Amino acid sequence: MNEFVTWVREHLWAAWGVLALGLAAAELFTLDLTLLMLASGAAMGGVTALIFPGLVWLQVLVAIVTAFCTLFLLRPTLLAKVRNAPGYRSSLDKLVGSAGFATAAITGSAGEVKVDGQVWEARSYDPSVPISAGEAIEVFGLDGITLIVYPTSKPLSR
Repeated sequence: MNEFVTWVREHLWAAWGVLALGLAAAELFTLDLTLLMLASGAAMGGVTALIFPGLVWLQVLVAIVTAFCTLFLLRPTLLAKVRNAPGYRSSLDKLVGSAGFATAAITGSAGEVKVDGQVWEARSYDPSVPISAGEAIEVFGLDGITLIVYPTSKPLSR
């Protein structure tokens, strides 16, 4: 074990590389680009370790500055490009057209539905058409995080 610790101290770039690869791999589970930005900081720490192997404080500083800059300057730009790309739909937008059922009575101003196993606040698309608990619904649209729904048993008016 002592030999391993000695090797890591002499090859700190490898530890930075393992950290960068681990963060990049974990990004595959989140897909929000945060861990990828942290991985870039770790990678730059590794590059600094190759150039300045004895200056651990510099490696850490470069890693932190790189991670900070990519996280707060690059990530928002990349997310905006992804969200503005043709065909992008957020998880909320994907609810439009989904079927579910009313878990409580729904009026034009309040109610509750269950769609895809999740309970959501809802209101009726047509305030004159109340929806009773247990009735099948379809999501027509969104108002913030409130689903606008209509009963599938009645024709859609307007």
